[in-house]
Amino acid sequence: MIATSNLGMRFSGRKLFEDVNLKFTPGNCYGLIGANGAGKSTFVKILSGDLDPTEGEIIFDKKNKRMAVLKQDHFAFEDEEVLNVVLMGHKKLWDIIVEKNAIYAKSEFTDEDGLRAAELEGEFAELNGWEAETEAETLLMGLGIGIDSHHRLMKELTEPEKVKILLAQALFGQPDVLLLDEPTNGLDIKAISWLENFLMNLDNTTVIVVSHDRHFLNKVCTHITDIDYGKVKMYVGNYDFWYESNELMVKLLSSKNKKIEQKRQELQEFIARFSANASKSKQATSRKKLLDKLQLEDMQVSNRKYPFIEFKQEREAGNNLLKVENLTKTIDGVKILDNL
Repeated sequence: MIATSNLGMRFSGRKLFEDVNLKFTPGNCYGLIGANGAGKSTFVKILSGDLDPTEGEIIFDKKNKRMAVLKQDHFAFEDEEVLNVVLMGHKKLWDIIVEKNAIYAKSEFTDEDGLRAAELEGEFAELNGWEAETEAETLLMGLGIGIDSHHRLMKELTEPEKVKILLAQALFGQPDVLLLDEPTNGLDIKAISWLENFLMNLDNTTVIVVSHDRHFLNKVCTHITDIDYGKVKMYVGNYDFWYESNELMVKLLSSKNKKIEQKRQELQEFIARFSANASKSKQATSRKKLLDKLQLEDMQVSNRKYPFIEFKQEREAGNNLLKVENLTKTIDGVKILDNL
């Protein structure tokens, strides 16, 4: 589990979000959405610990739980073998592998080396180290990286292949919390489909994913976390459910405000008409108090922009668009149309 407490972030006086109190629980996938510049990637960096918030804190048990983050630097492992890059996704396991190999590579093996090696072997087994390479290979092949590339250096591969390898690195080792910022960017259709199935089959991992791909969000998400109006709010359901619920809420609020405005006009007309009338002055005063209590709901302007294409007609089309009289057509001696 990972949670936020009174989290807030500002850049040069500009507020991205504030008072964020959310809990992300295992077994769920949270889609993080919002307009460009709303703070989605910043929020992920704060959760991962790469960026300190202006206020508040992140609650996460670093000692007993493991977090994996999709890295964006495609040139960070140029001189490393592909399979090793994936294994590096589990830092504790990788450190054990490196130290264990260094001990076994010594020309002279001391008693201390033997004791340390035995200790490392125990930790290696506890972390499912004997299955690590098989799991890494399975991830790579699922994403379309063939076994012939597993021992090549990263610098020998194409950019799309590097994207897949870094994704496999994040997915490796069943992390407790998985942070994915735009994981489908650069993936082909087969790799996206494989990733969707992989995420849906995770049982005890908390997944937080930033994406603009609504089809992907619909497939994998159990919750939507929306950054808008300087707030971060969580909704149960996938993207379509969030969108329909959000549209309905806006319509209901707009309808409520319309009724309030109509009532306001009626009260104002009554007050203007009868305020000088002695017999109805009390009623006018009562309505004035009621008018003061009427408040329109605050409909904030969203950061989102929905682009669209509009074709404007220079003139209205007439009622009769096409008129056909006495139309006959013959092709190769066969009459197709006769006096239409």
